[in-house]
Amino acid sequence: MSDSREVLLATGNPHKLDEVRAVLSPLGWTVLGLDDLDGPTPPEPEEDGDTFEANARSKALAYAAATGRLALADDSGLEVDALGGAPGVRSARFAGVDGDRATRDAANNRLLVERLRGTEASDRTARFVCAMCLAGPDGRILAETRGTFDGVIVLEPRGSNGFGYDPHLLLPGDGCTSAELSPEEKNARSHRGAATRAMAEAMAGLEIA
Repeated sequence: MSDSREVLLATGNPHKLDEVRAVLSPLGWTVLGLDDLDGPTPPEPEEDGDTFEANARSKALAYAAATGRLALADDSGLEVDALGGAPGVRSARFAGVDGDRATRDAANNRLLVERLRGTEASDRTARFVCAMCLAGPDGRILAETRGTFDGVIVLEPRGSNGFGYDPHLLLPGDGCTSAELSPEEKNARSHRGAATRAMAEAMAGLEIA
């Protein structure tokens, strides 16, 4: 295995890399993204699990096996109570639109707003969920964590930070959306920040050869 303080984060999303590195790098971990790998990127496993945890587990195990590295993966998304928990595990594919990340995010947000028009704000409670899994190349699952970030969906987007559904998740106690938080504020409070901090604690206690 490579350096025991090196971990592959199974994503090409620079926003996720920044958020996870902000937590793990000060603790001495070198966090690599898929774009940092030499040679071809291993194929992404199909995310066909019924839960965020199942998808995170599948990705971590697949990338650990394919690269011979310690691999960390997450599956995250938005659960909206008025939509019965949708888009849930289909958050990234909610609108079924192909294209780059900005194109998909825009289509997903348009569909979210369309589905929620006519609902009362009090009925639009929602949360971001992040399930995270750490796996070794020997096929062992070493740690699993989960974090949530609660709010209410607003129909008009606000803010330019973050990505995905961030401009639509209002934090009632703060009067701002997730996209109006600074990166530092978001990471200190977000679902991915919570899952990563819990993972950091788990990783500190691991015996990794």
